[in-house]
Formats: sequence, structure tokens, C-alpha cells
Amino acid sequence: MNGRPGWLVTGAGGMLARDVLARLGDDAVGLPRRDLDITDRDAVRAALRALRPATVVNCAAWTAVDDAESREPDALAVNGTAVRHLAEECAGLGAALVHVSSDYVFDGHARVPYAEGAVPRPRTAYGRTKLAGERAVLEVLPERGYVVRTAWLYGAGGGNFVRTMTRLEASRDTVDVVDDQRGQPTWSADVAARLVRLVGAPPGVYHATSGGDGTWYDLARETFRLLGADPGRVRPVTSAAHPRPAPRPPYSVLGHARWREADLPPPRDWREALTEALPTLRAAPGAPG
Repeated sequence: MNGRPGWLVTGAGGMLARDVLARLGDDAVGLPRRDLDITDRDAVRAALRALRPATVVNCAAWTAVDDAESREPDALAVNGTAVRHLAEECAGLGAALVHVSSDYVFDGHARVPYAEGAVPRPRTAYGRTKLAGERAVLEVLPERGYVVRTAWLYGAGGGNFVRTMTRLEASRDTVDVVDDQRGQPTWSADVAARLVRLVGAPPGVYHATSGGDGTWYDLARETFRLLGADPGRVRPVTSAAHPRPAPRPPYSVLGHARWREADLPPPRDWREALTEALPTLRAAPGAPG
């Protein structure tokens, strides 16, 4: 790469960040946590002033949803306070900031897809900390800030539900999967493409999840089907069978109107994406043979 990068990607060791970097190629620098802890404001300032990127994609986050219930200040330091500092440094440089957020900013009790402008009502510590990061970006960078909510991510570069189902299909006769949580299974490579394409569009909030919706049970059955296995080996259970410290949203379906308003194509259906993604996931290191 010659000269300064057009893009800086934080949290570069994560699944989504790897896909973003793969799409950007030589025009990007990726900094994993060991090279840039975004909670260290001096380190953030030094990195941005040295690199002077045109766009920062923030994939760094506290993602341990259950741990956040007992460690909310720690989660807020990463998901909220650090994001504000990052936004302030971008403002000083005239850089755009694309910040990845979550469906957990909503309460999960809707019956129709959440619009980008829906009022957030988080029910968990994790959701509250992610909302703090969103507000920081929108307040500090009203003209160059992008908040991109996603959910139910899977991909080749990390542990996730689809890779788990692929492993369990090869090792168990039956699998019990929750059937009372509804959302949008989303391939991280699709999200990466949208994050890159978004810059230059009107700033604000966008939802980067796949089209359509289904339950975890639906996703497991479709994964089995695509593997050539009997979907009947997947058995439905309720969330009560798998209690967690942080309540899972029963409804995490997000609307995509902002893409059309920005003259960008809306996301494709999750089943289409999964069909394309599964060979990549099966070829990834650690996948069942």
C-alpha cells in the first residue's frame, strides 16, 4: 500500500472485520485489539493522527451479551465511551465513521420489523451500552457518521450458530434448537459489502441484516437441508430450555427502508445468502470435513 490508507478497521481480529478487510484489500489497515485498544483514548488519537484515514469502520466491541449483565461498566467502556472518543477523533480529522451496532437496542416485543427510526428500548445491559455508542456517533458526527445495526451474524472467520450446526450435524443424531426467537440470519460477508458501499450515502442509521426472517430452528433446519442431511433431526424447543442471564429478544426483525431511500439495493433473503455462504464456512479452518 502506498501512502495513507483510505480505511482503518478497528477490532480487526473479529469475524466481520476480517470480511471488511478482505473486501477493501490494500486500501485498508486493520488493527486488532492487541494493536489498538479503543478504550485507550491516547492510543486512538495516536493511531488516527498517524494514519489519517478517510473512513474508520469500528468493528471493535464488547460482544459478551451475558457477561455484560454483571459487568455493565466494562461493556460501556468499550461499546459507549470508547466510541465517543473515536467519533471525536474522526471529527477532528474530517473522517467518516461507520459504527457497527445491534438489534439489542430494541426491546424485541414488536410484531412488525423495526424501522431505522424506531425508538430504541433496550432490555439488557449489552443493549444499553450499544445504544450509548450509537448516540455518540450520531451526536458527534451528524454529517459523517453511520450507525449500522446487524444481528444473527455468521461467517467463516469465527464461531457462530451456523458453524456450530454444521459441526453438530456431523456428530449428533438430533439437535434441539430454540423456535420462539425470530430474526434474520445474516452472512458477515454480506454485511461487509454493505459497510463499504455505504460511505457516500446520506449519514445516519441503517439496518444491515438479511431479508426475510425465521427462527433459530428454521436456520438449523435449512443448514441441515443444505448439508444434505434430514432437517427432521432438528427438534424445536422454547427459550426456557436454555435460560441465559440476559433475555434474548423474541423478535429481532429489522426493516431496510433506508437502503431504498439512499438508492441502494435492499438486502437479499437470508436463505439465498446461506446457500452461497455454506461452502465457504465448510472450507474454513476448524470446520467439519
